[in-house]
Amino acid sequence: MNLGIIGCGAIGTDVAIAANKMEEINKIYLYDIDKKKQEDLSKIIEKSKITNILDFLNDIDIVFEAASQKAVEQYSEKILEAGKDIIIMSIGCFYNENFKNKLEKIAKKNQCKIFIPSGAVCGIDGVLSASIDTIDEVTLVTTKPPHSLGKKYNKRTIIFKGNATEAIKKFPENINVAASLSIAGVGFDNTKVIIVADPVATRNSHKILAHGKFGRLRAEVENMPNPNNPKSSYMASLSAVATLKKIVNPIQIGS
Repeated sequence: MNLGIIGCGAIGTDVAIAANKMEEINKIYLYDIDKKKQEDLSKIIEKSKITNILDFLNDIDIVFEAASQKAVEQYSEKILEAGKDIIIMSIGCFYNENFKNKLEKIAKKNQCKIFIPSGAVCGIDGVLSASIDTIDEVTLVTTKPPHSLGKKYNKRTIIFKGNATEAIKKFPENINVAASLSIAGVGFDNTKVIIVADPVATRNSHKILAHGKFGRLRAEVENMPNPNNPKSSYMASLSAVATLKKIVNPIQIGS
């Protein structure tokens, strides 16, 4: 299997390093608009090649995106039209139902897959399973240190309370977890989101609360920052690597 990576930041780097150790993966094509990041990563990945996205499409089986919502909007259609699978990290753009449905239609037509890692949260599998029947309510409570939100607060403050659609529009770089939760559960407009800025908090935390015919679910994770980028949760990288391993492994675990 050959892998293409869009985005050579912290998460892209973690995935590239993990993929470089997988015997199932032969080549790793790297792309980033920041050419220095691209070249620096290439130096430590022995299976790597540097080229433009459209140039590597003929020689890859799957693309991993860890760049931005803009990159998803710019390249995902072309990737799927080429009949290639894609793993998407920047899934906030999926709040646009028309865009999501368009990609789904292209993927079906070309018999390829769109993989969405659970990201920096735990409990997605449970919500996905529960969605087979009735879920009455899903709430995401995200707590972050004020500096990670680019603002200053002297006391614990709820800075947002609404649905996932509104949250993603207002905090496009901070709340991708709401998108994965919405897709797994009751949709963007029906998923409740609360964002809290807490000056006492030293790490990002995410709590999922859900109840329905299945019972009640409560899942909470307090994330360590990524060693290469404190703004990114290390769990997001681990989730991405786990998704790639699930694709190449014959034994599948989880919903």
